[in-house]
Formats: sequence, C-alpha cells, structure tokens
Amino acid sequence: MISKVSVLRATLTLLAAFTLSAALASAQGYKAASASAAAPTEVADAIRSQLAASAIQVTGPNGALCEIWLRKSLPAAASPASSGAINFGQISLGALVGVIRFDVKSADFRQQAVQPGVYTMRYMLQPVDGNHQGVSTYRDYLLLTPAATDTSIGDVAMDDLVKMSKKASGTGHPSVWSLVPGDGAPSSLPGAAHLDDGDLWVVFFQVPLATPATMGLVVVGHAPET
Repeated sequence: MISKVSVLRATLTLLAAFTLSAALASAQGYKAASASAAAPTEVADAIRSQLAASAIQVTGPNGALCEIWLRKSLPAAASPASSGAINFGQISLGALVGVIRFDVKSADFRQQAVQPGVYTMRYMLQPVDGNHQGVSTYRDYLLLTPAATDTSIGDVAMDDLVKMSKKASGTGHPSVWSLVPGDGAPSSLPGAAHLDDGDLWVVFFQVPLATPATMGLVVVGHAPET
C-alpha cells in the first residue's frame, strides 16, 4: 500500500524536476540586449538615416541569431485598426518598422527559410480569409524584404509589399514574422522571453509611437498550422 508520505515525496520530486527543467531551458534559451552598433551599409541611405543608433542583439544557445535596428519614430495610421485580434493598429499599414540582420539561416512563422543577410521589416495585418484561419491568435505581422529591394522610407501598399517579401522567403508566400502584445515581456527591455503557448521565443522592445507600446516579435517558433 502506497503511503501518503510516498505520494508527497513523489510529487515534490516531480515538481523539483519540472522547475529544474524550466530553469535549464531558460538558461539555454535566447537573450536580447541593447548595443551601440551602426545600421548595416546594405540598407539604403533614405532608410539608414531614420534608424536608431543602437541595435537589439539577439543571441541563442549557438551564438548570435540576429540584430534589429528600430525606426526612430513610426508613422501613425490615419484610421487606426482596432479589434481584439489587432494590437498595433495605430501603426500605418506598410510602414517601415526597422531593419533586421540574420547572422545564421532562420525560419519565419510559416517555417519558411530565411537566409543570412539584411532585411527591412514592415507592418501588415494578416488577411481575414479561410487561407489564414487558425494560423495565429493575432493579426499583426512584420513582412521581411531584402534590403537591396526595399529602398524607400515611405509606406508600401499591401500588394507591392507582399510581392517584395516573397523575395525574402523564395516561395509564393511572403516572409511573415508574428507580433504579440507585451503581456509576457520581461521587466527590462529589450529582452527575450519564452512563451509556453506555442513554444515560442519572443524579443520584446518599446516601439516609438506617440503613445509608446511594448511589441513582441517571434524570432523562434512557428504557427501550429502552416
């Protein structure tokens, strides 16, 4: 007969193992920190002049993953989009949010490969149609485009942006990177955090809006349906 003491010991052992496992996962996970670094020379002058002087450096278990340069200020949408599935509708659609440089081969939210290199990041909303149903909880995304292709600081229309972004993925679909609200952000920004829901690694940072907001960019992990 199993005693209550034995059951309690087993429960405590499992709890300790789970806690240790979570701590090890965090230690071996991804980190984000601010660093003084000039924007890549691959970026057009019209864009480089609008980027912050500091970068967000993201590292993982195998070393450097990417660096992110945010825009100094973001253009506001004339008519902000608002719904429960949109967190950053105050940003103008097609607006340049920043630039990212991947140090290693990576994959977007659809598990599409992205080669090492420099890309622009522009804001867009996921379409509401049957093709995208169940892909993610939120409609906010950044679409990546090779820096050599995207040279204007102005907003880019959706159809044009989708076409440009396909050059980043090398497929018939744009390179999409999911955005999440700042609910799970660490106390110090920029910073990285693991979201158990979806097994995602997210880099959180402040975006320069009229009313500052915390944005989370999924850098590792993918949609449950791709």
